[in-house]
Amino acid sequence: MMQVLNFPTYQFRMRTLTGVQQIFDVARKKWVVLTPEEWVRQHLLHFLHFEKQVPFSLMQVERKVLLNGMTRRTDVVIYNKEKRPVMICECKAPGVKLSQTVMDQAARYNITLQVPFLLISNGTEHFCCSIDVSNKLFSFLSEIPKYQLMCEFNG
Repeated sequence: MMQVLNFPTYQFRMRTLTGVQQIFDVARKKWVVLTPEEWVRQHLLHFLHFEKQVPFSLMQVERKVLLNGMTRRTDVVIYNKEKRPVMICECKAPGVKLSQTVMDQAARYNITLQVPFLLISNGTEHFCCSIDVSNKLFSFLSEIPKYQLMCEFNG
């Protein structure tokens, strides 16, 4: 049984295949191995969809980003209806402390993607900030914005 997280309760499709527990990823539309980080990611995807009105079709999991000549993968990128990225989400396992290092990881992805919002979560804590890319300023938000506000934000 996975740890209870600081999210509403959602119904997940789960199965065990050859002794490995799996969860159905609603964004990728496929079964994935259920790790503690994946447990957080699936909760976050459901939260963003059901509580913040982000369409599943505009969430991309494990998007490749080229950074300093190396390929990295973001946990979740949210897009507006014009397919421009508006938020990067970095998920960690519940036992991983959210630190400046974690925020820096998400910020490095933003060098390439130039989104107005960054979100980090370990399932028990969540930090979201808005980014003013042109002035290189950020401010922490008291809550994760709804999808429409994400799409309207200009930094």
